[in-house]
Amino acid sequence: MMSATTIPSPCFPLNPGNENSFVTPGHATVRLMPLDKAIKALFTISDEQLMWRVKLADDAHAFATLMTRWQGPIQNLCARMTGDQHQAQDLTQTAFARVYSHRADWEATAKFSSFLWRIALNLCHDEFRRNERRGECSLEALQQQSPLGFDVAASDEPAPDTQAEKAERAECVRRALQRLSPPYREVVALRHYQGLKFHEIAEVLRIPSGTVKSRMAEALTQLNRLLKHLNEDSSCKPNNQPRELIAL
Repeated sequence: MMSATTIPSPCFPLNPGNENSFVTPGHATVRLMPLDKAIKALFTISDEQLMWRVKLADDAHAFATLMTRWQGPIQNLCARMTGDQHQAQDLTQTAFARVYSHRADWEATAKFSSFLWRIALNLCHDEFRRNERRGECSLEALQQQSPLGFDVAASDEPAPDTQAEKAERAECVRRALQRLSPPYREVVALRHYQGLKFHEIAEVLRIPSGTVKSRMAEALTQLNRLLKHLNEDSSCKPNNQPRELIAL
């Protein structure tokens, strides 16, 4: 004989017609994930599971899935760090090649994303050191780049003058970011452009969270000083940059 299940306290929808939120008298509110999202989450393979497949079975499909997920964010990070989209593309390809070539050494001691961020940043730092040995001036390199170094999606087709003003301000921010030293630039890129939390940045960089926060505070202080002229309607063009921007 099948026994009936007794429900000690009833559950009521929070809102009429909303079957995804319930409140149990005397208990906390319970919010249910929509069915389509729950099913998708159930069958979505994590980055770490995919990397294990790459490591143990040389699974090309699993590696292609990782590249599809992470190629855009890694290229964006490299572009923010180097200020050069073409160089960012090369560094991104090198990062994934390095992941694959060292697949046998990978261990799930941290999230795959932290592992990948770290590889990309190390490649950027290697590039900085090569540039220093070649005696290249970062400011001159910036001046030779296209003013639209990053792809910006247009919204509702703004007027040409508005679009030009936004592009100029974006270029000012990009150039100011490039004036920061790499330790400050990377925390800004990871936090504000990639959306990582402080403890995640600490994991990527292998430094204490307090150090991440202090670097972020100093980076924002320097950026505020470098971009002060934006609020004064001054020109952002390289030839008219303030002296401290060139010297930083």
